[in-house]
Amino acid sequence: MKSIQVKKQYSIKLSKLTVLSGALLLSLASAGTLRAGDDAAAPKKEGKEVAAITEKPAPLPLHEIEGNGGVFATLSAYLVNPPRNGEIVGRPAIGFSLVGLGHGQNLEAITITETPWERLELGFGADILQLGDLPGAVKAAAGADIAQNVGLYNFNARLQLLKEGEFNQKWLPALTFGTHFKYNDATTSLNNALGGALHNIGITKNDGVDFTLYASKLITFLPRPVLINVGGRATESAWIGLLGFSNSYEFVFEGNVVVFLTDKLALAGEYRQLPKGLYTPIGNLITPESNWWTIDAAYVINKNWTVAVGYGNFGNVLNHNDSGVWGVTTKYEF
Repeated sequence: MKSIQVKKQYSIKLSKLTVLSGALLLSLASAGTLRAGDDAAAPKKEGKEVAAITEKPAPLPLHEIEGNGGVFATLSAYLVNPPRNGEIVGRPAIGFSLVGLGHGQNLEAITITETPWERLELGFGADILQLGDLPGAVKAAAGADIAQNVGLYNFNARLQLLKEGEFNQKWLPALTFGTHFKYNDATTSLNNALGGALHNIGITKNDGVDFTLYASKLITFLPRPVLINVGGRATESAWIGLLGFSNSYEFVFEGNVVVFLTDKLALAGEYRQLPKGLYTPIGNLITPESNWWTIDAAYVINKNWTVAVGYGNFGNVLNHNDSGVWGVTTKYEF
């Protein structure tokens, strides 16, 4: 009976989040261009110069699934929708992502970011993982009832230490440091249902903190612009936190390359290394973590709205190997 109540609770949460995202995404604005920062010519009024108005940049980067500026699963040192034209506070951006893992396992994410100052991005991501046939496998193997869904809530703060080309140094990349607090609302109940098995294998907490450092550089001397994003992460999160958190940290690498084929269409490839020693696997029920890679295509619909589709390999996901996953993500900037 307890697991049925938990299932209903998570279903209600997910429905509310999805309805909220859909309502906010209905208001769209007119068409835009690729790169940010190009000033319009300064108009003159009665012989006096009027300050140039900066065109709204294209709605890039995207939201990655944990609520940061990036692609699907990796980040960028660029911040989402920063203030422009003398604004003190930037405008928010919202997004929705769906990743189909197979075997009835799907990951849905509702994301929102706000960049209150030019160098600070605040983000939130609510990730709901549907466990598919894992509860049935656990029931058959251990006689325990577990919830059908796991909720992971990410609270992010990212500070841009350096802007790209700052101090008149064109070679200088953007550099951004991030702190990411994560809370899993199912780790404790899952551990209790399994008689303490998660604690025994090293998953001892339902919350944790990741730290990231990312560098981004736009290459412009090629036939088309190419953006390179490279980062490192100190993490105590098992399967990005969807399984829970350990008491120790591992350092992993991640990054992506984005090629702008046109002013509206971009192709990206990303790679994310996941930690290998945070927990001890449990047979075929909880398998070792695998590194992720994806290939993505993003299209800028207008100045406010971007959509992207992707295909990738997530390897071992809990009790299955998901070598072919697909995903779709969209983001709207106000």
